[in-house]
Amino acid sequence: MGVGGWLYPWCVRYADGSGLTPTGRRRRESVRMQAAELFEQEIKPSEAARRLRVRVKSAYQWHQLWREGGAQALASRGPSGSRCRLSARSLEKLAAYLEQGPAAHGWVEDQVWCGNSWPSVSG
Repeated sequence: MGVGGWLYPWCVRYADGSGLTPTGRRRRESVRMQAAELFEQEIKPSEAARRLRVRVKSAYQWHQLWREGGAQALASRGPSGSRCRLSARSLEKLAAYLEQGPAAHGWVEDQVWCGNSWPSVSG
C-alpha cells in the first residue's frame, strides 16, 4: 500500500532504477572490489562486511559472485532497471508535448484534468 492507504502502481522509486548516480555506482563498485581483495585473503564475508561497513547479506552475496566469477563478477553492470521502450519518434513527440506545457493538453491552472483522453506519444 502507498501513502495513506492508496496504492500508486505507476510511481517509480528512482529515476534510473537504482537510486544511484554514476558516481554512486562507481563508489559502490569500489566497495565490492575491496570485498574481492578481502575474499582473496580468505577473509570471511561477515568480517568483510564489518570492515567495509556493509550488510552481512550483501557481503555473502558478493562472496558467492566472487567464487563463481572472480572480481570481474563484482564489476558494475551500469544502471539497473528496464531500458526505455519508446521509439526515437515517440521520444521526440513526448519532448514536444512537454515543451508545449500542461495547459496545451487539457490541464488547467490548478492542475485538474479537464480533457477526455491523454495525448498519444506512441507510434
